[in-house]
Amino acid sequence: MSDQYKNSRRKFLGHASCAAIGGTTLFSTLFNLKSMGAAAALNSSLKLQNGGGDYKALVCVLLEGGMDAYNMLIPRSQPHYSQYATTRSNLAVPLASLRQINQITPDGREYGLHPSLQHTQNLFNSGKLSFVSNVGTLIQPTTKAQYFAGNVPLPLGLYSHSDQVAHWQTGTPHARTAQGWGGKIADMMAAANENPSLSMSLSLSGSNLYQTGNSTVEFSIHPTNGAAQINGYNNNDWVFNRMRTTAINGMINESYQNAFKKTYASTVKTGIDGSDMLTAVLNNAPTFNTPFVNHPNAPEYSNDFVSGLEMIAKTISGRQPLGMSRQIFFISLGGWDMHDNLLEGQSDLLLALDAGLKAFNDAMVQMGVDNDVTTFSLSEFARTLTSNGDGTDHAWGTNTFVMGGAVNGQEIYGDYPSLVLGSSNPQEVYGSLIPTLSADQYMRDIALWFGVPPSEIVTLFPNIGNFSSTPLGFL
Repeated sequence: MSDQYKNSRRKFLGHASCAAIGGTTLFSTLFNLKSMGAAAALNSSLKLQNGGGDYKALVCVLLEGGMDAYNMLIPRSQPHYSQYATTRSNLAVPLASLRQINQITPDGREYGLHPSLQHTQNLFNSGKLSFVSNVGTLIQPTTKAQYFAGNVPLPLGLYSHSDQVAHWQTGTPHARTAQGWGGKIADMMAAANENPSLSMSLSLSGSNLYQTGNSTVEFSIHPTNGAAQINGYNNNDWVFNRMRTTAINGMINESYQNAFKKTYASTVKTGIDGSDMLTAVLNNAPTFNTPFVNHPNAPEYSNDFVSGLEMIAKTISGRQPLGMSRQIFFISLGGWDMHDNLLEGQSDLLLALDAGLKAFNDAMVQMGVDNDVTTFSLSEFARTLTSNGDGTDHAWGTNTFVMGGAVNGQEIYGDYPSLVLGSSNPQEVYGSLIPTLSADQYMRDIALWFGVPPSEIVTLFPNIGNFSSTPLGFL
């Protein structure tokens, strides 16, 4: 299979969405829009505690494939760097090339970032970004002894891409479920937004588990083309398109007694209206002072990530005319499953991540909403500390980042683990790290900041009671 074909297939799959009206036939939209659930989208009785009127947005960045997070955030001080270099062997990033960061609260180590993260270094040192260390999916706190004894429940499908990426998006590592914590939040807060024609959940990477709720339908936006509609609809350049437009308008404006037909027509009409409104907003978005331009050495397929962040920024610029008090965005950047060619591949992909974060932060500052928008990363797991020859394999505990004006920045939250191999390291098993923080704890801080009442956190994360009740404090 050629690289060109694989990249084209990846781009197609990334843009396909169950919630997209654009690029689908009307018949396939019947199931793709989850129309029966959409009819209940505004039936939530849960109101924002402050009564609404403010604005907040979450931007979930999924680093799909399992990012080698211990070559992103690296100890610089001795003997910690020497331990890192010994363990990572031929995959160690040279000490002299690391970009120094200066955390406010010392922990006995000095840290650096991968050399590709020039702008991320500046974001951290200026207080706009923090890291959360050795965080991962857990059902309950787990020790090395318990892991080997097998007397503690572990996340289903540990080390599996499909399971772990799902657990991060659902907050239920003990079960395989079909609803994500972002979708559940949108279900809870549907009444916060005045606009019934546009979902609180907007995806730049197609259909995803994170934004799937009981009644929430994610609205798909193309990273470069914006809010597309049904192919040929309202396009008069061909007689067939004129016939199609007439037929669709007749269908959606008809009064139906059948509940399924009524719900379907209502859903399609809502999607069309939402696309029209969003297109108007995108066409009138400001010109951003920092261009959303990918790094020339980044892989070509990552261009959609950078342009997708620009589309998110443009959408946020129209929050008031769209009648939005709360918005949840989802965007993914894939390609992190590097079983080989890790050093070069990760270096190039981090350039794209770095370029996107810089431009997006600058856009939020320019619009004066940087305190209202929090961007955070997810990835199914980190990679093994040990080399497999030219790459790394699936592991467990990872490092994440959180960015925005509301973030208590320039900190490393959690306990950065020892990178020594063997029995002396209480977290290391087979080159992997047992997390010391649960993904639930990480995601709880984000949900609370967004306005989820503390009493509802257990609805999102059923295992949260197994961990400390004290928030991590990065928001």
